[in-house]
Amino acid sequence: MRIDGKWMSSVWVEADGWSVGIIDQTRLPHAIETVRLTTLGEAANAISAMQTRGAPLIGAVAAYGLCLALRADASDAAMEQAYATLLATRPTAINLKWALNEVVAAVRNQPRGERVAAAYARAAAICQEDIANNEAIGGHGLAIIERAAAAKPPGAPVNVLTHCNAGWLATVDWGTALAPIYKAHLKGLAVHVWVDETRPRNQGAALTAWELGRQGVPHAVIADNTGGHLMQHRLVDLVITGADRITAQGDVCNKIGTYLKALAARDNGVPFYAAAPSSTIDFALGDGVAEIPIEQRGAEEVATMTGRTADGRIETVTVVPDGSMVANYAFDVTPARLVTGLITERGLIAPTREALAASFPERVGR
Repeated sequence: MRIDGKWMSSVWVEADGWSVGIIDQTRLPHAIETVRLTTLGEAANAISAMQTRGAPLIGAVAAYGLCLALRADASDAAMEQAYATLLATRPTAINLKWALNEVVAAVRNQPRGERVAAAYARAAAICQEDIANNEAIGGHGLAIIERAAAAKPPGAPVNVLTHCNAGWLATVDWGTALAPIYKAHLKGLAVHVWVDETRPRNQGAALTAWELGRQGVPHAVIADNTGGHLMQHRLVDLVITGADRITAQGDVCNKIGTYLKALAARDNGVPFYAAAPSSTIDFALGDGVAEIPIEQRGAEEVATMTGRTADGRIETVTVVPDGSMVANYAFDVTPARLVTGLITERGLIAPTREALAASFPERVGR
């Protein structure tokens, strides 16, 4: 995507040919800062601290994290330790494990002297595949928006509600849930986005709104509890979210609060779509509610909020009483029965075991 006229990706190899650059997403929307990663520890910390985030993107960064580890020690033992370190950073999103497995498979049978080059080659390919897959998701999702536009009065905007951030900041480029919106905007279709703030980390208010604003897409930030009201008053034409893991039977795990949006959408007859590349599908799991590990993060994410004061300072304030306990579940699971369809690089797929297996036969059993 272009920011202030300059093309930017969410991860890249620096000019030295080996260190890795990322956008520090904890600094957005008030500052655009980048971080240079040079070690396994720095890569792992960037993922766990959410300087870099989004299911497809953390897979790509983890792949490069393994490259950095192999630069220091290309032995099997060191590689296995690095794998375990990176895998533990974010337990819910399956893309991270998928990407690590891809790099390990690329280097496992290579001579030690060739492992680093093989790892960087596979990590770069993962990034290019992500861009291509997300652009394809955008094209398939565009067809959905076009159908919605055809059902409205001429010139009336298609109102899309989204939750969390599933734009280019969550991927290498284009995004998942936002890719169809960008495609529609570039084509000249009238589209308007309702942006859930997405407490507790405010990825919607801080990241999605920033992205959409920089691309000139009309949008409005809403409190997380507003979506149902908008749907009742026919102000939402469709919901598109991303996904951190999709099970073999089509259950969708995404940022906490997604399940409530799906329930409201079903009650009001609003189509609910999840957009994700095939690397997000976990064919080893069936029942998402019972089987997907749900990350629990620190209490400070709920107990505090960070923002810019009137005089330009960035301050963090506490918003809960001293002594109150905090529970911070980062994700929830939307059962397949509430999902209208899955927007993937291979098209719109029904959220069923049979449809997913038929669309991605090479992934079944992996």
